[in-house]
Amino acid sequence: MVPNSRLSAPEAENITQEGIRERALGVLRELVGRPDAQFHDGQFEAIEALVAHRRRTLVVQRTGWGKSAVYFVASLLLRARGAGPTLIVSPLLALMRDQVAAAARAGVRAVAINSANRLEWDEVHAALEADTADVVLISPERLTNPSFREQHLPELLARTGLLVVDEAHCISDWGHDFRPDYRRIAALIDGLPGTVPVLATTATANGRVVHDIEEQLGEGVLTLRGPLGRESLRLGVLRLPDAGHRLAWLLAHLEGLSGSGIIYTLTVSAAEDTARILSEAGHRVLAYTGKTDPAEREQAEQLLKDNEVKALVATSALGMGFDKPDLGFVVHLGAPSSPVAYYQQVGRAGRGAANADVLLLPGPEDADIWRYFASASMPEEAKAQAVITALAEAGRPLSTVALESLVELRRTQLELLLKVLAVDGAVERVGGGWQASGRPWSYDAERYARIAEARVAEQDSMVVYEETSGCRMEYITSVLDDETAAPCGRCDNCAGRWFPADVDPSLLERAGKQLRHAGVPIEPRAQWPSGMDKLGIPVKGRIPAGELLAEGRSLARLTDLGYGGPLRELFAAGAPDTEVPPALARACVELLAGWAKGDSAAGPWSGAGRPAGVVSMPSATRPRLVESLARGIAQVGRLPYLGALERTPSARSGEAGGNSAFRLAGVWEAFDAGAELRGRLAEIAGQPVLLVDDLVDSRWTLTVAGRLLRHHGAGPVLPFALAQAG
Repeated sequence: MVPNSRLSAPEAENITQEGIRERALGVLRELVGRPDAQFHDGQFEAIEALVAHRRRTLVVQRTGWGKSAVYFVASLLLRARGAGPTLIVSPLLALMRDQVAAAARAGVRAVAINSANRLEWDEVHAALEADTADVVLISPERLTNPSFREQHLPELLARTGLLVVDEAHCISDWGHDFRPDYRRIAALIDGLPGTVPVLATTATANGRVVHDIEEQLGEGVLTLRGPLGRESLRLGVLRLPDAGHRLAWLLAHLEGLSGSGIIYTLTVSAAEDTARILSEAGHRVLAYTGKTDPAEREQAEQLLKDNEVKALVATSALGMGFDKPDLGFVVHLGAPSSPVAYYQQVGRAGRGAANADVLLLPGPEDADIWRYFASASMPEEAKAQAVITALAEAGRPLSTVALESLVELRRTQLELLLKVLAVDGAVERVGGGWQASGRPWSYDAERYARIAEARVAEQDSMVVYEETSGCRMEYITSVLDDETAAPCGRCDNCAGRWFPADVDPSLLERAGKQLRHAGVPIEPRAQWPSGMDKLGIPVKGRIPAGELLAEGRSLARLTDLGYGGPLRELFAAGAPDTEVPPALARACVELLAGWAKGDSAAGPWSGAGRPAGVVSMPSATRPRLVESLARGIAQVGRLPYLGALERTPSARSGEAGGNSAFRLAGVWEAFDAGAELRGRLAEIAGQPVLLVDDLVDSRWTLTVAGRLLRHHGAGPVLPFALAQAG
């Protein structure tokens, strides 16, 4: 157990530098449980700066170097001198779990405050009053909580002996994992007495990010940067023609990779598809994405730590906070959008082992995915102004749900924008929701242009990494502005290809068949969005049973590994409107045949019964594609083609990317059934109808169209589409 005895004031003042080193080394050895443990280069220097000089310190060191040892040792030394507990701002619940567990093993008494834990503030308060907490961890999101910020944070700051900002690259809007809530930490630091030391730590920061963090830490920052090269990692890149070849390579060679590891993908659907295909082939893998239930995530992490699975097939949701020292490999199916993000993810491997393998299998679709995520995360001036105006005109706090009906933004985009505006001082979170602050606000176009330019440069750097003939570790670390970058002697360019490059033809055929596994359910909308009356639409609550769609089907998602590729080409900006390609038409027929036989628990045709006719949507951009698909399905299925709905001139503008309320309003009066179609619907009154469209996104278009068909006598409406946007 680490001793927490306090030093008297004279004792504390008379400790020499050598005395601090001796005492710090003793604490370190207690922490790690090894009597021969020594500091890594830079560890004691950081501890000394915090304990002896109370400095503001930035530590940029590679993953596995021991940044947590710095703040745990410094915390206990400061506590021995009579300081209050250390306050650690930590970005992820998973990271907090690991940090609390690590602290407990080391004899450091830690408590956490976040939205998910069951520990109430009064328990934290009691621990602070009794001086029995050495470390208090909080999530940055707590800094936006009005009651916490007003009632509890002042007391916590008054007791704080050391402030630690973990994963400090999240402060920087240049960083690959920027979080608006982190920008509040600069104000937090400004409110601390000058005698309270501050430590910021990160493993993933280039020169631009370092400069940004230093600015927000304040004057007199001591920056300690170590070499970022990882001797334990063996890097490689293998270019293969398509997703089928990449999956066939995994099917053949996954078990040959050392130990257990992580397979990263760029999208949720790619993670789910890959996990399914590998599992069906007998490999012990699990999908891990932002959609995975938190309890299932925690269980999956533990199974990997216990080597009960060969790999987790994960998106970037598995990153900071996951610590498995003996992780044997990291494989990427598709490249992250920057060397910084890539370094952060591969840093999960080889932290406590002499050797770990890192292989990148880039894909031709990577650049499209990079552009999508980059554009989705950037705030737009018009929408920011719309949010501020809506709050100002309301004259009272509005919840996110209420605000959503007034501005054309999806929930996740709206929440992100509100956080950005709150940090800028334009809005503030109060009891009951959000309100305008009344302070002037202007869109920082220069800053966002700079960020966009930096992201493009980072994407270009990632392509250079893939194509370089030089040392890969040297390139990655040099892009991170590591002045000690040098050839590693281990990567595929330094020492020759260390991984097999062959793809078994039989496995390629199997992967192709599994990728061509078609069919994604189109779940029916069950409830109207809140606040539709404010947009002049007279609906609310649950959608009546007589207006509900039946469960439908789409061939695939645009982000899928299999049909996603040809579908992305078909729906690309500027692509011509053509008849449905034969290969996709055949896939649709196969999908419909399976649906007719009962491909889910709902039974054949989702329990609605065999369609008595086919209706097509009136596409504004691809009428030829939609009509050819609908007529082809009708012909193959020997069903009457009843015709197409008509577009009305009174349709509102439903901009892609808007929230549910605005999307519904945009299509509410967009369609009509002509006399001929109404007559044909009357002939099959009460019988099921197959409604065909090209691309499904929000599902409100199909919901409104299906409601219209039911009002004109159709029975259950079964939606069918080539693709889903998600």
